[in-house]
Amino acid sequence: MSIPPDLHQHYVGACQNLGQPENPFIAHVLQEADKNDKTSWTKGITLKIAGNNHLVPVQRVTGDDLQVLASVLCNSVFVTGLDLRFNVLTDAGAKHMATFLQDNSTLRYLNLMFNDIGTRGAELIARALHRNETLLYLRMTGNKIGNEGGMFFASMLQINSTLEKLDLGDCDMGTQCLIATVTALTQNKSVKAINLNRPLLYSQEDDTTVHVALMLKNNFSLVELHLCKHEMKNFGVERLCEALYENSSLRYLDLSCNKITRDGVKFLGELLKRNQTLEILDLRANRAEDDGAIYLSEALALHNRTLRALSVVSNNISGKGLVALSDAMKTNMELSYIYIWGNKFDEATCRAFSELIQTGRLKPNCTDVEPYEADGHVHLAELSHGLRRHYYWTPSYGEVTNQDANASLAIAAVSEY
Repeated sequence: MSIPPDLHQHYVGACQNLGQPENPFIAHVLQEADKNDKTSWTKGITLKIAGNNHLVPVQRVTGDDLQVLASVLCNSVFVTGLDLRFNVLTDAGAKHMATFLQDNSTLRYLNLMFNDIGTRGAELIARALHRNETLLYLRMTGNKIGNEGGMFFASMLQINSTLEKLDLGDCDMGTQCLIATVTALTQNKSVKAINLNRPLLYSQEDDTTVHVALMLKNNFSLVELHLCKHEMKNFGVERLCEALYENSSLRYLDLSCNKITRDGVKFLGELLKRNQTLEILDLRANRAEDDGAIYLSEALALHNRTLRALSVVSNNISGKGLVALSDAMKTNMELSYIYIWGNKFDEATCRAFSELIQTGRLKPNCTDVEPYEADGHVHLAELSHGLRRHYYWTPSYGEVTNQDANASLAIAAVSEY
């Protein structure tokens, strides 16, 4: 059995050998890791060196820091996760990471979100994954790799057969890259979850959505798909629904922040009447209105028994539609999470959701509203709960213990690996 290394001691030695000053934040994280019960190391540990850590003083990680850290970790079989979000890694840092990934056979989780990696760095990391057969989860979120950088990841998906989760949200990818990525997913059978949020699309047509729909007709391994801020309209939603009648694998569909109106939501309502797979549907920041909410409530009340979470936050829904959704929950026992803040609450809405919570049908941690009384009337206050509450940030008090307040984690069991 391998003996867990003294990571901090190795780090001090590596700094001396490479002539680099110690980064006190990295040193602190490695010292804390060394204090862990060594029996837990056999399961693998994740080094959390996030630059937005508010609990300890942070000196953000540079490319030179990463070069030293990579030399320490290259022979460590116990470190299986590396969280480097919100640091100042550039293409030079990406080069050190790519070299590390080519030779490493233990790292399964790598978080590089919101660094300063560009097109060249994206190319290096993507090419490293042509050879790497260990990494399961990569987050490139917020690095401005652009359309050209995204193309390297699209090519990688044609070769790599290990990666299961890939997050390319907020990466400034364009139409060409987006189409290439979903085309690669037509043949790729390993990717289970992909985030393609906020591409830079200049066409007013749903061209890219049509390609996504074609992919969904042929891909039966994808479980989670994020298409937030795609300028998607009703035509695109109709194409997606047509594809999902034939798809029996997708469980989590994120269509938030698009231009879907009640007519588009009607297609989703018809889909829910027949679909037996979807568990999470995120329609936040669209325009379902009352008619759209009623379409959904009819499908959920009479037909669908697989959807477990629904977000209709900020959809211009008034009391009529919101009460219909609350009534649907009285007959549909599978729908456990519902998020409604940002709509038009009237007294009937407040009473309906207050009743759901007070009777125990809707748990307080499974919605984003909380009832209270004032002047003899029931009102609803906002709670900081949602489908992806901790996507961009982690709380300053440390680890999240209540997964229900972040429904995607509670339902889809989205782990670091």
